[in-house]
Amino acid sequence: MGIEIQPKINKENDTAPVAPLILGLQPSALVDHVARVDWSLLSRIPGEAGGSFPVAYEELKFILDEVNNYNISSPENTSLLKTIAGGSVANTIRGLASGFGVTCGIIGACGDDDQGSLFVDNMSFHKVDLSRLRLKSGHTGQCVCLVDELGNRTMRPCLSSAVKVQANDLTAADLKGSKWLVMRYAVFNLEVIQAAIKIAKQEGLSVSLDLASFEMVRKFKVPLLQLLESGSIDVCFANEDEAAELLRDQDNADPESALEFLAKHCQWAVVTLGPKGCIAKHGKEVVRVPAIGESKLVDATGAGDLFACGFLYGLVKGLSLEECCRIGSCSGGSVIRSLGGEVTPENWQWMYKQMQTKGLPVPDFGL
Repeated sequence: MGIEIQPKINKENDTAPVAPLILGLQPSALVDHVARVDWSLLSRIPGEAGGSFPVAYEELKFILDEVNNYNISSPENTSLLKTIAGGSVANTIRGLASGFGVTCGIIGACGDDDQGSLFVDNMSFHKVDLSRLRLKSGHTGQCVCLVDELGNRTMRPCLSSAVKVQANDLTAADLKGSKWLVMRYAVFNLEVIQAAIKIAKQEGLSVSLDLASFEMVRKFKVPLLQLLESGSIDVCFANEDEAAELLRDQDNADPESALEFLAKHCQWAVVTLGPKGCIAKHGKEVVRVPAIGESKLVDATGAGDLFACGFLYGLVKGLSLEECCRIGSCSGGSVIRSLGGEVTPENWQWMYKQMQTKGLPVPDFGL
């Protein structure tokens, strides 16, 4: 079980804090090492450029050594390597807490190492509730994110030796009082995902699922379809590549067909289309919303995570489907303007300005 990080108690009246509105399930805490690189370095990294596939610790260390030895000159980059708390769910939860003022917490585990301390410090700084984060003896997950000059990323996660929260670690107390559970599909976390969904439904929470990557959909489609067809997923996010993989064996594998398929099983279905914006469906309503054209792409890391962040903010505010998508487009546009999956204060201000210009409700940090 490991040692749990104890929740903060309000000593003034000796009562437990109010449960966060939104919880994220990320079984293994993760630290991202993000660097701007060119093809001369990418050619020395094992595997194809682009996409994401897991590596062993020795491979991770080799890549980090290559990055640290690499001499890059860029006027926008004063530091060669940026290390921050990472992971898709952590990106979404941190964005909701930091940029939208939504009370959020994270369920998972981190190791008793330097990376674990960094993860805790980063998420705490952004006011994420860590009372459900277990501290266990062992290593915290790490991922190298290499960003080329076009903003495309090559990701190499190392999770094989990372500590993680297990299905039997979860209790009703982890989810009691919250309204939403945010998750990312991963077959190696399927048991804990299923356990969390079961408890979430018993406690009356709505569930959001991101399809993670086209590789994950392609290799593990059967358990994914079973999860969707269970009717337990309330919101599903897929990008264009994931949508195509979802219907690869069918005559129509376009985003619109994937949207219709997802909408049969989920209350809200969203397919993001990169620079072409997104399409979404809720009940009989279908909307198409363009991307924010004013956003300059520096690094695509976290774009989908922050889109989900804005969309979920719209849902908890009771906004229309189109408004949810438009806010998602603004928040997704904010993170791609700098390196890594964490939005800078300057880019949050950029987002608020975009929202004001488009007549969208700017966060009041009262949720």
